[in-house]
Amino acid sequence: MEKKIEQKYLEWLNSEALSKEEKNELKDLDGNEKELTERFIADLEFGTAGLRGVMAMGTNRMNRHVIRHATQGLANFLLLKEKKPSVAIAYDSRLNSELFAHEAARVLAANGVKVYIYPTLMPVPALSYAVRQLKTSAGIVVTASHNPKQYNGYKVYGSDGCQMTTNNANAVYAEINKIGMFDVKLSDLENNQQISYISNELIEKYYASVLSQSIEGPKEAKRILNITYTPLHGAGFIPVTTVLKRDGFDHVDIVEEQKNPDGNFTTCPYPNPEIKEAMDLGMKLMLKNGNDILVATDPDSDRAGVAVNQNGEAIILTGNEIGILLFDFIYHARVKQNKLPKNPVMVKSIVSTNLVNLMGEKFGVKVIDVLTGFKWIGEQILLLEEKHEEDRYIFGFEESYGFLTNVEVRDKDAVNAVLLICEMANYYKHQGLTLLDRLNQLYEEFGPYKTQTISYEFPGLEGQVKMKEIMETLRAKSFGLFEKVVSFADYTTSIEKFQDHEEVIKLPKSNIVKFTLPEHETIIFRPSGTEPKLKAYIFAQEGHIQALHDKLDKILK
Repeated sequence: MEKKIEQKYLEWLNSEALSKEEKNELKDLDGNEKELTERFIADLEFGTAGLRGVMAMGTNRMNRHVIRHATQGLANFLLLKEKKPSVAIAYDSRLNSELFAHEAARVLAANGVKVYIYPTLMPVPALSYAVRQLKTSAGIVVTASHNPKQYNGYKVYGSDGCQMTTNNANAVYAEINKIGMFDVKLSDLENNQQISYISNELIEKYYASVLSQSIEGPKEAKRILNITYTPLHGAGFIPVTTVLKRDGFDHVDIVEEQKNPDGNFTTCPYPNPEIKEAMDLGMKLMLKNGNDILVATDPDSDRAGVAVNQNGEAIILTGNEIGILLFDFIYHARVKQNKLPKNPVMVKSIVSTNLVNLMGEKFGVKVIDVLTGFKWIGEQILLLEEKHEEDRYIFGFEESYGFLTNVEVRDKDAVNAVLLICEMANYYKHQGLTLLDRLNQLYEEFGPYKTQTISYEFPGLEGQVKMKEIMETLRAKSFGLFEKVVSFADYTTSIEKFQDHEEVIKLPKSNIVKFTLPEHETIIFRPSGTEPKLKAYIFAQEGHIQALHDKLDKILK
């Protein structure tokens, strides 16, 4: 075992900051060189997505000491910028989420930073909303989103309600690196004048803000939709059901087995509405009760999934398909109601379906492509806001089930999304259509272009090396990788190469490569920023997708 790893291990083992149970966990690893290396080879790196990792003792794991250390760095960063900074905090249903949130509050308060914390678990978008309403310097959400139960995370937001920018994240990381792991200030949680609980009044204001996004309210369309809903053991149950009820949806059946918060996610080991296994109980209840749709939210309730009851068969829609439907619905409804702004804008990630670009051309809506990560969509709203043109923004989405219409929130919002999805499904039911029927109409209108996202898992340190090697290979082969390549774009160099010329990519640098093929087809590769996965995104005509998928399997497996 490397000397520096052994030194870190002994530092933790001998620290007075660790409890007896925590020390026993480390003692049990004595002699297990591979596991100790995994846990102490590095510190969890703080980035724009904050921290995320498996919960256990060690510098390369999520635990209360890593949380304290990161929060001390954040406090130091904020105090360099302001005399009296403040931070809003939220947490989801994951194991240790409440503990980690309280540990962060203790550190901030000890450093003289005012803390506003939700008294119970709340969705990510409610934190973004609170940051903007309370005008805090930053925000924290303790969550690992849709990851399996062994993970947790720590997301940090700027004063604009967006996830922290690259420059600020780097500055916080620099502050973290200046201090020792256990060189943190701590205060008591109870009777602490620096810590206040966020009021029910602000929670009610968030619900009202979501409801302000209604497109086809109960006055415009009678509620005839029958809904099944599952919060997947997460934070969405109370917010989603409250908003649906206030919007007139009385027929909402809850998946009882997944209703209550449960950090073990006993009925869905991968609590992700993208995954069929997580949706199974909901789909069964939907079909059993003869309901029209199933809507699902992930543990921190920023992602929303949908399954449609199509003639007695449950069909799960992809994030791209939901995005296509919502863009179409929002546009046509606002035109009909004479509420479409002048020079409207919608924003999507570069790995999301290009079909909406074709739709935007026809609708006269400017479609802006941004890097993956909802903070980039939030940034576009901010740029509009700075020009007092935020009303031009009508919709934003990512293929990974993230949607937003509300400019008072700057992260994806599943509560907002569920409201609009149910109003949309209700609208089409009045016309005798399902969401899938409408989607097929759009494919007929704009072309049979479909999308597929493929995730290749590469766990551990070896996996990181493997992903790096694959990305290097993709760059080296460029035009030789596929039979016909129109252009090859490397977002680390900001250059897109064509057969006879080059063009500059006007986006921030990122570890992404993109192959453009004939007939508008594209394939994009990027390592996930939150999971040990390499993701491939295919946008192609329906008949070509399987052949491209098979090709990728040969390249990446």
